[in-house]
Amino acid sequence: MNLLLLAAALISIEKGGIDFKVESDVVRIDPGRSVFLTVSLKADESANIELPDLRERVVGFSIAEDFAEEPVRSKDGKVTKTANWKLVPEPCAAVYKIKPFAIAGNIAGPVYFESPAEREPVTGAMEVEPKKDLPPLSWKLVCLIASVLVALSAIAALLWLLVRWIVRKIREHRMSPIERAWVELDRLIKKGLPGRGRYKDFYVELTMVVRRYVQRKYGIKAPHLTTEEFLREIGQGGSAGVPTGSKDLERFLESADMVKFAGVEATPEMADEATDSARKYLKQDGAVK
Repeated sequence: MNLLLLAAALISIEKGGIDFKVESDVVRIDPGRSVFLTVSLKADESANIELPDLRERVVGFSIAEDFAEEPVRSKDGKVTKTANWKLVPEPCAAVYKIKPFAIAGNIAGPVYFESPAEREPVTGAMEVEPKKDLPPLSWKLVCLIASVLVALSAIAALLWLLVRWIVRKIREHRMSPIERAWVELDRLIKKGLPGRGRYKDFYVELTMVVRRYVQRKYGIKAPHLTTEEFLREIGQGGSAGVPTGSKDLERFLESADMVKFAGVEATPEMADEATDSARKYLKQDGAVK
């Protein structure tokens, strides 16, 4: 049973005992809407006439789907066959039509559909020109926004530096005592304190590199002891044994104390010699497992 509400009969043939119709729900094509056709044929059952196949006969369409309904037999001995077609219009097709076809010795068609209504030409201009309705520029607002952006940038930079510092500390904490000492010594050398005349600061930090190494490896609280107390702790064996090369360590610390506390004027050569002494001690003691 055809459920479509058809608008127009495109083809109607009543001849030789047959009643043939092609009906459509539209006569003007809308590219955004499918076209539904109903093809029906009523004839004597003995005539054995088949419905035409429109697949190769439509122009400007693609076949979306088709389905045939069950034949209906009437009391007068005739059979009505019906097929439904869904056609999808192709955009910008030059013509939309059904080519002529044969049905029971008759030529039906062609059938032309009305082309879509012409669209307005595209010029590239805006359909509606918006009117600018902006508030007057406020320099106070501009300064406030700029201040907020600067503050956010500063906060972001501080957070990045904090994260970087935390990551570095975690990485150093996982290092062995000798690995951490080498990192701290390298960082101190890169500061270039002797080149800026800051010899006392240089010797303080250099001795702290060595003292922290001894504390981490041997459990002696070297950073909190005077040189005399530290050397006495080493002489007593500490809590984890005597560091290797303790005599060289003693000379290194005593010479550093002369600069830190006795007012001895250091020179670049003395700073280089102290650095070599610290590096020699770390290399010698670090080789001991």
